[in-house]
Amino acid sequence: MPPIWVVTVASLVFLRTFSVAQDQALEEAWKGWKGLHAKEYLEEEEVFRRAVWEKNLRRIQLHNLEASLGKHSYRLAMNHLGDLTEEEFNQMLNGFYPPGPVEHHGGNPSLFRESASLENPKEVDWRKKGYVTPVKNQGHCGACWAFSATGALEGLLFNKTGKLVSLSEQNLIDCSGKLGNHGCHGGYITRAFEYVRENGGINSEDAYPYLEKEGFNCRYNPQERAANCTSQVEVQRGSEAALEQAVATTGPVSVAVDAHSFFFHFYKSGIFSSIFCSNVVNHAMLAVGYGTSQEDGKEYWILKNSWSENWGEQGYMRLVKGAGNHCGVANQASYPTV
Repeated sequence: MPPIWVVTVASLVFLRTFSVAQDQALEEAWKGWKGLHAKEYLEEEEVFRRAVWEKNLRRIQLHNLEASLGKHSYRLAMNHLGDLTEEEFNQMLNGFYPPGPVEHHGGNPSLFRESASLENPKEVDWRKKGYVTPVKNQGHCGACWAFSATGALEGLLFNKTGKLVSLSEQNLIDCSGKLGNHGCHGGYITRAFEYVRENGGINSEDAYPYLEKEGFNCRYNPQERAANCTSQVEVQRGSEAALEQAVATTGPVSVAVDAHSFFFHFYKSGIFSSIFCSNVVNHAMLAVGYGTSQEDGKEYWILKNSWSENWGEQGYMRLVKGAGNHCGVANQASYPTV
């Protein structure tokens, strides 16, 4: 079956007709966007991508107009993913699988529950404490689960050793298939942690670099082990209070959210809150803190994404907090331990 982004003959016939109606006023903007993101297409493909890009741009402009009128708490912007349809976006980039009733290879994980006696700090940002590596880019590979897992492991490693080391997503993609992960076609954060525990470690990004592809043989080198975990903890499902305590007391925590909507894809700044966000999660991220807006007192989560610094606030999102578990942020939270 050809990949979804291969344009069909029928699509090209339609878009040849559509191309006549392309907005010539956007010609320079289109060329500038292509140059900025090093985009090159065959002639027929460009007709399709230009049409998709224009449609996305107009929706972004409409949203921002409404935001300027006070209808939204966040703004959108065109980014490097602007030539993808929503279907392509969701197929290629949202690859988180919620765990089902399957056996945990390391036994049942511990459960983190909210403690009524624990008082949390009003704000937490683990980036300022050195726990968080620079924002990464998963590219056109649905391995968000691996990026979320390495982010939590990187925080754990820093907490134990004081050393911030970028860990290998490719190691997880190539080597954790036996636990049910599917590389660029999706996977489970918890099973990534299980792989590291069973394997006795994970390599660094330098030793095992990211290739944005799957299908390679496992090349883990135990002589170059960079980090390890011996167990994992799952946060009380659906409880933002428990998630807040976990983030405050532990460090960065792996989470999953509903990232299917157009508005999530082109988020640029502000506190994200959308009627199109459900509690059905499909994309893995990393909760690195939380805070409160000085402008309106609105609480938010600080989430690290893996769609490069071109997305969001230099690769991060502020997601509304305390609004009924928005986008399902507290539904699949977990972290590794040693």
